Amino acid sequence: MKVMVKAPAKINLSLDVLHKREDGYHEVEMIMTTIDLADRLELTLLDKDEIKIISHNRFVPDDQRNLAYQAAHLLKERYQVKKGVSITIEKTIPVAAGLAGGSSDAAAALRGLNKLWDLGLSLDELAEIGTEIGSDVSFCVYGGTAIATGRGEKIQELPAPPTCWVILAKPFIGVSTADVYRRLDVKQVQHPNTAGMIEAIKTGSYDHVCLNMGNVLEDVTLKMHPEVAQIKDQMKRFGADAVLMSGSGPTVFGLVHHDSRMHRIYNGLRGFCDQVFAVRMLGERHRLD
Repeated sequence: MKVMVKAPAKINLSLDVLHKREDGYHEVEMIMTTIDLADRLELTLLDKDEIKIISHNRFVPDDQRNLAYQAAHLLKERYQVKKGVSITIEKTIPVAAGLAGGSSDAAAALRGLNKLWDLGLSLDELAEIGTEIGSDVSFCVYGGTAIATGRGEKIQELPAPPTCWVILAKPFIGVSTADVYRRLDVKQVQHPNTAGMIEAIKTGSYDHVCLNMGNVLEDVTLKMHPEVAQIKDQMKRFGADAVLMSGSGPTVFGLVHHDSRMHRIYNGLRGFCDQVFAVRMLGERHRLD
């Protein structure tokens, strides 16, 4: 038996950090939405009690460091599953890009294994398990659009944002999220208007979505990696309606309404970056089959 699952990337339309918590994590307030850039996972049932990860991407670990492996191991332990699984991960989402690729793979593994191992869990139950794997996994279990609070694990659903093109460009560098948070001075940040972004999404105002985009981690990453600032400047110059770094970076995305301008920006950025994508927002939540 095999199960195929898509693992879409996310972007942060808004990312705010409120304070550092006593447990060492930061209290965040993020508005995230899934986009039509996705890894694909093929889960194959094994009679042998083992977890195998197969990937042809050299940056993807095939052992316990892999978040999809951790998801499978957690379900096996919690529900005493005696069967095994082989998980083949076909990567499309860039690695270490601020797009939650690893978290989305883990979330897709949770959804797929729920079906493969006939566990009968709800999305809410899978999302709760996801909190033990990583901060973005709960959101990725649900997909769609949401405000995430706490350390990112408390999810409140929002409507889908206005439809538009999302152009993404990732320079050939990786960014350590831990490093970025370590260098962040919460007292010095300019907080984005989260309430304004929520209102823009609820009213379907594309212009106000563009106006209210913000990410407090952006300044930190731009100082560490000037090439990210260059990509951001180029995207603005080519005519994107709004430009922002996603997560802790280094991927920069721009929102565009018109097809002709999307093509111009996409083609222009190909000269600066190897990894450039033009996709749509998904906006809608996952459903369990």
